[in-house]
Order: sequence, then structure tokens, then C-alpha cells
Amino acid sequence: MKKLTEKKEITRNIGLTVKDPNKKCNDKNCPFHGTLPVRGQIIKGIVSSIKMKNAILVKRNYMHYVSKYERYEKRTSTYAAHCPDCIDVKVGDEVRIAECRPLSKTISFVTIEKI
Repeated sequence: MKKLTEKKEITRNIGLTVKDPNKKCNDKNCPFHGTLPVRGQIIKGIVSSIKMKNAILVKRNYMHYVSKYERYEKRTSTYAAHCPDCIDVKVGDEVRIAECRPLSKTISFVTIEKI
């Protein structure tokens, strides 16, 4: 007799300790279900816009030291990141993005986790 095995969605190991997405997608630029490798920086930020097709804008706040005044100032960076269909995000969600090869003129990051 054959054993019944559970059918589990297979996701690629991207080399980072992140939760796998719940849904499956057919996006070739998905690090979990496609062939896109991730490398380099991993950035945590807040989603500020979801108006682009399959892409989001992520804002990251950080402190910059000004040596003249011996104080810190607040600064903000904005990153455009590809968002695969298997990761559902809304404006205001905290996400983690990872660097990948350039996908377009402005997009060199991909969303890997919703925190």
C-alpha cells in the first residue's frame, strides 16, 4: 500500500530566515516561487504607496549625525520594491525588503516579508 502524503506547497529557500508566504503565485520575479535571487542589503520600512503595478514604495526613517552641531537629525529614504502576488500588503504595513538584480530603472529590491 502507498502512504498518503500531504500535498505541501513547495517554496524555494532564499537563504534568509523569513516566514514563507501563505499563498502561491506564478510571478517569475518572486523569490519564493520564481527564479529571482536575493543578495546584499535587507531593509525594514513602512509601505507608503501601493499605486504601482506589482510594486510598492517603502519609507525608512533613520538618524544622521551632524558633527558640526554634535547632534542627530532625522532623515527618510524611499525605496521602490517589487511586491509579488503572494505577499499582501497595504499602506502603513511594516515590511522587509531585500536587494536583488535591477528589475527596472528604479526597482532593485523585492518584498520578502510582511512583519
